[in-house]
Amino acid sequence: MTARGKRWIEHWDPENERFWEETGKKIARRNLWFSILAEHIGFSVWTLWSVMVLFMGPQYGFSAADKFLLVSTPTLVGAFMRPLYTFAVARFGGRNWTIVSAMLLLAPTILAAIVMEPGTSLGTFLVVAALGGVGGGNFASSMTNINAFYPEKHKGWALGLNAGGGNLGVAAIQLIGLLVIGTVGATAPRLVLAIYLPLIVLAATCAYFFMDNLASMKGDTKAMREVVKDPHTWVMSFLYVGTFGSFIGYSFAFGLVLQNQFGRTPLQAAAVTFLGPLLGSFSRPTGGRLADRIGGGKITFVTFVGMAAATAVLILASTSNSLALFTVAFIVLFVLTGVGNGSTYKMIPAIFRAKAKVAISEGADETLELLKARKLSGALIGLAGAIGALGGLFINLAFRQSFADTKSGVPAFVAFLVFYGLCFTVTWAVYLRKQQTEVASTRGLALAGAEV
Repeated sequence: MTARGKRWIEHWDPENERFWEETGKKIARRNLWFSILAEHIGFSVWTLWSVMVLFMGPQYGFSAADKFLLVSTPTLVGAFMRPLYTFAVARFGGRNWTIVSAMLLLAPTILAAIVMEPGTSLGTFLVVAALGGVGGGNFASSMTNINAFYPEKHKGWALGLNAGGGNLGVAAIQLIGLLVIGTVGATAPRLVLAIYLPLIVLAATCAYFFMDNLASMKGDTKAMREVVKDPHTWVMSFLYVGTFGSFIGYSFAFGLVLQNQFGRTPLQAAAVTFLGPLLGSFSRPTGGRLADRIGGGKITFVTFVGMAAATAVLILASTSNSLALFTVAFIVLFVLTGVGNGSTYKMIPAIFRAKAKVAISEGADETLELLKARKLSGALIGLAGAIGALGGLFINLAFRQSFADTKSGVPAFVAFLVFYGLCFTVTWAVYLRKQQTEVASTRGLALAGAEV
């Protein structure tokens, strides 16, 4: 292994067992931990407005529909930022872009501190919330970068840990919001922002001193054009709408649903909203590890069945006005989204690894094919992350319309139930049908599906 500049690694071969044990593992873990830190702060800034709306009492003059629109805005922007952030890793290097992307978080945080007061127009809030979307892009660049550092057999756990640690940023900022509301009341939102400003600087500083760039990712901007031609790209993106889209959408909406459907105060809502994202984040590495052992397709299928069942319970709890049942079912749903997030992301590198095996068996160069698989899986991670984040937008828009029309979230939950049914049907049809393996020798698509 040689270095170009201070933090460029020229040779990286994690599939070589000797290289991995002697050199790669230590470097990969170091990059993983500091990637998690930066991504964690990014998620907190991205979901900042799920906390800020809890401080917006009647004096702000906003309806429930206005608040759902406000929390939807950074979700949309974050989704569009993710492909750009994926390209940025290839263009600038993982370490370099982590520094830049962390520092970009200062803008929406400082501006939020300036405008967060009664009398500010909804349009102004929407613009500042939109800037918070840059925090959503951090996930794509972080996952693409870490995917390149780890060998196939450890990707499920590493990607799950990276994403789970990042996802914890949602619960962290909601816990801080709860602490502020519980101690000084709902009139001091700037305290939340003051806590995050030094943390953003810390994340950028740690990335500068402790992370590395991989030269093998440099100039890898063609991978995205190639990956969009692959049928698996759109299947996996659809499934990720169901898992991550649900996680991030519910993270933004949980507190507002409790306030508008069950009449909870900001403090009462904040006291439980952090539990869903917290447990969903912790369950994500578990989903990756289970996928490593059992298979991503199987875990994803079972997860979607469970999500459909939990959604049915939410409908029952809503119609019977049972706050306790509703809260428990919602938290279970969060846990399942985390498991599904881990298992779907394990499926992505496994798909391209399987395709590489087909090409190698037909005489292609092993090193080149495995490198290509890492590049394509990194590109798909970025694209699926972007499309998946749009699921969060759809969830909040569905809630907005549901409460505007019926003053209840039930119609939205019915739509989510139907969608989860489609998700487990697609998972079974593409990746679990026995017929897929029977044609694997002639269809690379089927082989890749059979091995995930």
